[in-house]
Amino acid sequence: QVQLVESGGGLVQPGGSLRLSCAASGSTLDYYAIGWLRQTPGKEREGVLCINNNDGKTNYADSVTGRFTISRDNAKNTVYLQMNSLKPEDTAVYYCAAVHDDLSIQAMCYGLRIVDTNYWGRGTPVTVSS
Repeated sequence: QVQLVESGGGLVQPGGSLRLSCAASGSTLDYYAIGWLRQTPGKEREGVLCINNNDGKTNYADSVTGRFTISRDNAKNTVYLQMNSLKPEDTAVYYCAAVHDDLSIQAMCYGLRIVDTNYWGRGTPVTVSS
């Protein structure tokens, strides 16, 4: 089983940048898709972007395209979320999640939908405010 731990959240001014990390242990991420999702109080969790480590394909929500980038460091078994040009509406708790079956990968990675998986991190908060 894979365990995920997010880090890197914090307070940043509008227009600023942050890099979030999703560090995995217990298993290599080679055969997983890793998604970044976010949630604000009173709203449902939403998919932001995803990387399918099986083929390297990525998918981004329209709201973050051109501003956020997902990448992976194989040696560190870690997936990163680089967030630039941050806006107040990006304020949320950011979670990473991992799936490895084809149906879940299709749903989470290419549909950016929430899926039933045991592999979630506990989240890291991001606040964009002046």
